[in-house]
Amino acid sequence: MKISRRKALGIVGCTVVGGTMAATMGTSLAFTQKDKEFSWTPHKLDPVESALVGYNGYYYKGLGCCYGAFYGIVGIMGERYGAPYSQFPFSMMEVGKSGISEWGTICGALLGAASAYALFWGREERDPMVTELFRWYQKAVFPIFDPGEATNPKGVKGPIPTSVSGSPLCHISVSKWCYETKIEAGSKERGERCARLTADVTAKAIEIMNAKIDGKFAALYGSTDAEKTCVECHGKGKEAAYNKTKMDCTPCHSGSEHSTNKFKDHP
Repeated sequence: MKISRRKALGIVGCTVVGGTMAATMGTSLAFTQKDKEFSWTPHKLDPVESALVGYNGYYYKGLGCCYGAFYGIVGIMGERYGAPYSQFPFSMMEVGKSGISEWGTICGALLGAASAYALFWGREERDPMVTELFRWYQKAVFPIFDPGEATNPKGVKGPIPTSVSGSPLCHISVSKWCYETKIEAGSKERGERCARLTADVTAKAIEIMNAKIDGKFAALYGSTDAEKTCVECHGKGKEAAYNKTKMDCTPCHSGSEHSTNKFKDHP
């Protein structure tokens, strides 16, 4: 009996797919949480000492802001207390550099600090800490930290111009600083600005963490006026419930010259 090419391919295809499914089904594993979810114990650190570590961590092998902030917290614990902190693959935190692989999303220093919190606390305890850190960041005048004579050889000595980012997003934080200071994003000065900002975030994150460990953490920064106004219509359960964020709405939705559509009638 002759079998057409199309039918033969169909039989082979069914056999291959069936075999693949059987193999997959036979080797699948049921999900189990083997260890405790948050088994690492946090330790109090010195914010001033950690700030300098975070600053230099920014420059270390070019790993950047996320690595610097994370190492300024967990890395120091590793140096002092050994395992499990010292066993973390720290270089993986480079992924947060420049808003995650140069995409300008969340500030890498914030991501590094929030990731450190996540090693020690679950969502219910961690989220208020992250919110406090991010809201502080939106209002802070960066950079605050000045390494002075301890300036990294790859950095820039002396005073650095400051600005208020108004947003936890890397793109807005950096671009606003560059616009206000007239310094290009690719300059050494901008790099030094972000290195010092990494130090600032590291120190503030540890301040919050220390208070949490002592049982004295209390949020000081509330929602911005823009947030409160916008959620009246765009919050959960409202007539246009399209908003899902805690960040200040102003930088992206103020209607100012800098937030209008630049692609329409652009010279």
